[in-house]
Amino acid sequence: MVDVQSMKDERRIPIQKVGVKGARYPIVLRDKAAQIQHTIAVVNLYADLPHEFKGTHMSRFIEVFEEYRHDISVQRILAMLQKIRAGLNAETAYCELHFPYFIEKAAPVSGQKSIMSYDCSYEAKVFEQGHSLVVGVCVPVQTVCPCSKAISIHGAHNQRGIVTLKVSLGPFFWLEDMVAIVEDSASADLYTLLKRDDEKFVTERAYERPRFVEDLVREVYLRVEKLGKFPAFSVEAENFESIHNHSAYAFVEKK
Repeated sequence: MVDVQSMKDERRIPIQKVGVKGARYPIVLRDKAAQIQHTIAVVNLYADLPHEFKGTHMSRFIEVFEEYRHDISVQRILAMLQKIRAGLNAETAYCELHFPYFIEKAAPVSGQKSIMSYDCSYEAKVFEQGHSLVVGVCVPVQTVCPCSKAISIHGAHNQRGIVTLKVSLGPFFWLEDMVAIVEDSASADLYTLLKRDDEKFVTERAYERPRFVEDLVREVYLRVEKLGKFPAFSVEAENFESIHNHSAYAFVEKK
């Protein structure tokens, strides 16, 4: 059959990224407690297109992904991109995966177990000179305002927030450990299931550990930096303020 995509294009315009976007696909990840975890990812796969080709072969992205989806580890993602790059005669291949990751948590007093969901991501590319891969976790937390606590006779305002931690590829690490770093840095972490004794504990713990959004990103930064594992990382926090009609925001990175 005629291969239209491989026909010569006379416009001489190279394309930096072309591929498939927004494919929903089941994947298997490594899980610290259970060894493996099944989840659903939104998958974006791209490669560059040299100016002489009319189009890329879209089916090959999914063909290759199908081979690797049963073990989405860091090294296999890079191997997958290398195969895409070679198969499409591309200089660079890209992968973006966004997926929920589930962790079982025990309530702090009752010990009742429930499942927490965390939005995670892999952003990778492979090119002739090497590769890059950034892993991200979005962690919901609770913060209590230090200023409100200091000036109020009764109580202090508190709110939920989202902390996004992204780290560049270094030695092996678990998503669970990244989540724990963020949760330990907040006024309190969140749970899906709490009994009354648990709720009392979490509320009082948060009150004793007030955090500005600035405190939050700095605490995470120090904990990640202390590990000495990652060549670069960033911490972003957004607090959904309970007494304002806007969010408080902070961002810090190490390059």
